[in-house]
Amino acid sequence: MSISIKNRHRALVQAETHLHPHGRVGQLSICLVSPSRYQTGMSSLGFQTVYALLAGSVDIRCERAFLPDRELLEEYRRSGTPLLSLESSTPLADFDVIAFSTSFEPDYLNIPIILTLARIPHYSGSRSQSDPLVIAGGAAFFINPEPVADFIDAICIGEGEDVIPAIVATLLSPVDNGRRGLLNALANISGVYIPSFYQPLYHSGLLTGYDAETGAQMPVTRAPVCLEQHDPSASQILTENTEFGDMFLVEVGRGCPRGCRFCSSGFIYGAFRQQPFENIVALIDAGLAHRSKVGLVGAAVSDYAGIGRLCSYIVEKGARVSVSSLRIDRIDPDMLDALIASGHKTISLAPEGGSQRMRDVIRKNLTEAQILDACEMLIERDILNLKLYFIIGLPGETDNDLDEMIRLVETIRERVLERGRANKRLGEITLSVNPFIPKPFTPFQWCGMEPLPSLERKVKLLEARLRRLPNVKLKVESLRESYLQALLSRGDRRLSALLVEMAEGANLKKAAKSCGIDTAWYVERTIAGDEIMPWSIIGTAEQEMLRREYERAMAGVVD
Repeated sequence: MSISIKNRHRALVQAETHLHPHGRVGQLSICLVSPSRYQTGMSSLGFQTVYALLAGSVDIRCERAFLPDRELLEEYRRSGTPLLSLESSTPLADFDVIAFSTSFEPDYLNIPIILTLARIPHYSGSRSQSDPLVIAGGAAFFINPEPVADFIDAICIGEGEDVIPAIVATLLSPVDNGRRGLLNALANISGVYIPSFYQPLYHSGLLTGYDAETGAQMPVTRAPVCLEQHDPSASQILTENTEFGDMFLVEVGRGCPRGCRFCSSGFIYGAFRQQPFENIVALIDAGLAHRSKVGLVGAAVSDYAGIGRLCSYIVEKGARVSVSSLRIDRIDPDMLDALIASGHKTISLAPEGGSQRMRDVIRKNLTEAQILDACEMLIERDILNLKLYFIIGLPGETDNDLDEMIRLVETIRERVLERGRANKRLGEITLSVNPFIPKPFTPFQWCGMEPLPSLERKVKLLEARLRRLPNVKLKVESLRESYLQALLSRGDRRLSALLVEMAEGANLKKAAKSCGIDTAWYVERTIAGDEIMPWSIIGTAEQEMLRREYERAMAGVVD
């Protein structure tokens, strides 16, 4: 066993502060695995919440593992050491259960890498009774688990607060018939999906349905939890070796009330739910003993009913506050003053649609006047550095819409410069541009992603037009990485072989050719309205509503 790997693990653990220490004994051993590297994985509030739910059981010994960084990955491969847990340097294959917590589809690429390092067979059907049970959950699996379904024994579709205790109780209960009997028992839990119980059926390349075993849920239901019955999700382990290492994180709400047609957050979590103010404050008071900065987390933080009061409370306690997102039409003055008092020099806003027509198509429900008013509110407070998020390649977008985006940026820039001249201080506008990625369980799930050559042309157009504007910077998300994300968002189980090829070092193009997969067919085509989609296995109840919204968008209907 490599001493350097053990030393790296020991150093990370020694740098951590566990706010709720748990014992390391228990009749069942579970390794919670993030397919991200430690710096990112430990920043995930979802990962930390699952860890608290598992480690809080006296019957479980819960440890953690992460995708090794490049240097450590080479050390693993050079030494031949199997992937080890962080706490006790135990090989992952020696645990009873491996539990993946996965927030983003690109992390699907790392699941076969981790299984290879752990010396666990990639495919669930190839595992023996002596192999760990491999389970998985997280936001990515709420959207579309199918590209990695063949790798996983059991998938949590429901939210962890209710599903995980039920899974733990089942894992701790005696069952007959070994691994098969355990899967049968897990299948009875609402929100648990056993992929091996469902065989996809294809005809002429199209998915036509699933052959489900007798008694298997069809589709697998997912019920949102009542947040008031649970403590808010918050940091459990603090360490400076992460992306948000200087913050104590608290979730203020779950889901989103907006229903933007391109975004899954407003659809996969059910109704928008908010944590009681008093519950959040109690956690913040405890967290301030360890950190002087509080990060408020949620898909719609600005929509939290007491956001201004909450931000003011944090600042009054002598701490700083940060929020994960701002809604242009919900900028609370008290929240804004608290952010400024916390030292924020740049504020991010998300018009997303470059023109009014595009904002109407995506159901953003924002007018240009509202965008300019929000910018003016910031500029009046001497916030002269603005970050603006836009999406290109939206369904029906034309060059005229890009022209409108540039005109809007020019208008905002003039207002920033006017204030800057008065204060003798220059500001900067950063455009963060991302390509549209069709997501399951949204009205735009039927839409194809715009082909890369067309997107590349639009990026060049923006670069040429914005180059002449001083104090304006353009940042564009990698188009090829976005293409891969779209592939994983819309893919089915036939992608599992491609992911294994990529885990072994092949790039996407080479892996697709080797596996006979036409990636453009998955990514770029418009899906027919009556076609069965891979993610239909985990819920179809809302499809009629989504289809109506899609048709309204294509018809240009404005709410």
